[in-house]
Amino acid sequence: MKKLLFSTLLLSLALVAAAQLPLPKEEIAANRNLSASNTVAYPTPTQKLSPAPAGKKPFYISHYGRHGSRYLTKIKDYDYAMETLKKADEAGKLTELGRDVLRRVKLLHDEAYSRWGDLTSLGGQQSKEIIARMMANFPEVFKGKANVDAHSTLAPRCVLSMTHAVQQMTMLNPRLNITFNSTAHDMHYMNFQDKALFAKIRTEQTVKLYEDYCKRHGCWQRMVGTLLNDTTYLRQKVNGERLNYYLFRLAGSVQNTTLHDKVTLYDIFTTDELVENWRMENAFWFLGYGYCPLNGNLQPYSQRHLLRAIIEQADSCIALAKPGVQLRYGHETNLLPLACLMGLNGLDQPISDIEELEQRGWVNYRIYPMGCNIQLVFYRKNQQDDDVLVKVLLNEQEARLPISTSTPPYYKWKDLKDYYLRKLANYSEEEEMAFSLP
Repeated sequence: MKKLLFSTLLLSLALVAAAQLPLPKEEIAANRNLSASNTVAYPTPTQKLSPAPAGKKPFYISHYGRHGSRYLTKIKDYDYAMETLKKADEAGKLTELGRDVLRRVKLLHDEAYSRWGDLTSLGGQQSKEIIARMMANFPEVFKGKANVDAHSTLAPRCVLSMTHAVQQMTMLNPRLNITFNSTAHDMHYMNFQDKALFAKIRTEQTVKLYEDYCKRHGCWQRMVGTLLNDTTYLRQKVNGERLNYYLFRLAGSVQNTTLHDKVTLYDIFTTDELVENWRMENAFWFLGYGYCPLNGNLQPYSQRHLLRAIIEQADSCIALAKPGVQLRYGHETNLLPLACLMGLNGLDQPISDIEELEQRGWVNYRIYPMGCNIQLVFYRKNQQDDDVLVKVLLNEQEARLPISTSTPPYYKWKDLKDYYLRKLANYSEEEEMAFSLP
């Protein structure tokens, strides 16, 4: 009964917190870049952090972050729209606007050519600014010859993000003792790909659910119709839905590149069309990585090894006199399910009706923009102080956790660790295998 009451309380708090934020439609109307979902450029945090608990000071930070801004990762992301519009132009089927959109798409394609997935200059700058703010917010942790241990996945954009962070730290404090590495040895927790679990994402129910959702929210006809001058050609030769998708993807990617102040594709969409396209992306990411009952509420457990590593490494570091900082650089496909598994800001609450995602607080651009990060900041009086407190920052904003505390946003590390270890212990590979496709 107590567990049920506590779960009900957490859900109520999550709903209240979500209700206090602007609706995504309002936010996207004010800033169209937010419609880009996982390609939103990292926003500068605005929240003023809470003062340290009385008598305690930060002594250790455990971090997992996504690489900074990058180009889109697939050639098709750029080629599909360009080739489709190019063929229509050669057939004399583009409007004046269509020809201008083709020109803009070609500019984006040419800048990204052979750079698919590469870190952009903005991405490097984001890594530097995030680490500079971390050092400014928690100077005690980076004092003198503090130890910094950094790791990244094998992706060049992650290695470079780590490198930019290390450069920034060295510039701000040349005395730091920094080690950094990128090795396949760490991939079992840094970028674990649970193929057995991922195979259960696309159940018959979730596929139908998403297809029906997209039918209700699809809105490509008007926009694509402004680019072509022949409805018969459009109907017979063009997949308007796919063209809309790739133009929308390109529109969102521009903010991460050097062309961000020279080119836009957002002008070809209305605000309502951007919101509906975003909603389809928002639902897609929830079904793949969130607590979705239709695929067993299991997907966040894909990051169970990462969470366990964070806990075990934190315990080892807490035992040291000067533990310093542990930095990890990976991907949003790791950070998003990790945030759900940790229950940050109510992300551990299952949602059965995907039409309620926004009302329930599942708004993807608030969770995993480019450069997104989770920071666990640990506090104590001295090395003999066993009453270690921790707060968690999601994108440098203080997050709510799924356990009780008398000193929010600070939680007892023992309580938090015990909660997560019990949660991990309740999950087993057998449970994963027991959930079969219908």
